[in-house]
Amino acid sequence: MTKLENIIDLNAYPIHETQSLKYKELVNKTKKELDRIGCCVIPNFIREESINRMKQEAERNLNKVHWTKDKHNPYFTKDDETLPKDHPKRIFTVRESGYLNSDDLEEDSDLNHLHYSDEMLKFVSDCLDVYPLYKWADPLGKNPYSIMHPGHYFPWHFDGNEFTLSLLVQKAEKGGIFEYSPELRSKDNENYENVTKVLRGDRNPVKSLDLDPGDLQIFKGRFSMHRVTKIEGNRSRYIALPCYVKDPYRVNKPEHSKQVYGKAMPIHYERENIEVDGLSD
Repeated sequence: MTKLENIIDLNAYPIHETQSLKYKELVNKTKKELDRIGCCVIPNFIREESINRMKQEAERNLNKVHWTKDKHNPYFTKDDETLPKDHPKRIFTVRESGYLNSDDLEEDSDLNHLHYSDEMLKFVSDCLDVYPLYKWADPLGKNPYSIMHPGHYFPWHFDGNEFTLSLLVQKAEKGGIFEYSPELRSKDNENYENVTKVLRGDRNPVKSLDLDPGDLQIFKGRFSMHRVTKIEGNRSRYIALPCYVKDPYRVNKPEHSKQVYGKAMPIHYERENIEVDGLSD
């Protein structure tokens, strides 16, 4: 518990005291937000000193970041010429950003301690009302840092895992706003028509979040399409992304992994044909 209390403000958010009134009120409030808009934000969840350690870790390891400037569709799949040209799988947008992959985190990383914490897993599971919930097994994407320098942009996409926590570590001077379209698809409906509308500029279903360092965001990224607007000014944006799944065997598809994290590992190929929900990856 000592390590966790150095990371999370347990006085404000006692996630280790699951029978306390304060814990139950926090979970209930978070549940309501997730049910209402598919997302919730808990301000100042991470202690300032832990955010500083995460920032230092990211900056010490910038030489290990996988940088990408390439085009991708919302599903991180290759172009399929058998589909109509206006199909969302054929709408590609330039992404420029970087990831400090999970396998490059330092052994004593606060981000690792947070993601491996059973107390954190229990809290996220209660907030989502999902049982059992698992820490994501993907060796590259289970808890990376997303690094975006001025001029970078991360276009509309869906995640390969169901649930992502976002912990803002460093805020851009301008831009870098998280935008999302809640529950745009479900496991029973890809909803390609409305996905296309958002890709073409429809703002009606789009919501925005302007996070501050230390804020915790819980998000259903597999079902809600989302993006990060262009980074402006002189300061880079760092965000930590611990991820959780319903199925312990789920990992990214090899193509998704190569596009985002720069490589695919044996586990990605071994589990490539495991169908969890039938959605496009």
